[in-house]
Amino acid sequence: MIDLRVAGLDHPDAVALNEQVQSYYREIYGDGDVTTLLREQFDAPRGIYLVGYDGVRPVASGAWRALEPDPVDPVDDVVRDGDAEIKRMYVVPDVRGKGHARAVLAELERTARAAGRRRMVLETGTRQPDAVALYVSSGYTSIGTFGVHRDDPRSRCFAKPLV
Repeated sequence: MIDLRVAGLDHPDAVALNEQVQSYYREIYGDGDVTTLLREQFDAPRGIYLVGYDGVRPVASGAWRALEPDPVDPVDDVVRDGDAEIKRMYVVPDVRGKGHARAVLAELERTARAAGRRRMVLETGTRQPDAVALYVSSGYTSIGTFGVHRDDPRSRCFAKPLV
């Protein structure tokens, strides 16, 4: 059983897990995630950042932040009012397959719904088939790419209604 706790983006365990996920991205893509994240984007009620613990060890993370359409970006027709964007879903390799990612995802969906968000959106990549499988098996469907990853051919974006 994973113990999910709300943490700030700057919490030492969140920082350590973020460093691990960035290292993983560099390993499989050759570069890290270029998305700019700010601590305040994950403050309730417009977001949340979770760290999952197996005992005292931090082993998983996941977050969502409110995402609204950019009125000065006429190309972005994917993002809708009321969206919540999933960020930094990660489980350390040696504890994968224990349901931790599903637990984090379910809690992200629950908290976003409770905050009034109407849809979850996310970006993942072609070299992360396990992530794609998790999202598809959890009811997410493919949408157009958006944000900084819009023109990246390695990007795959998904959405799931929350209401």
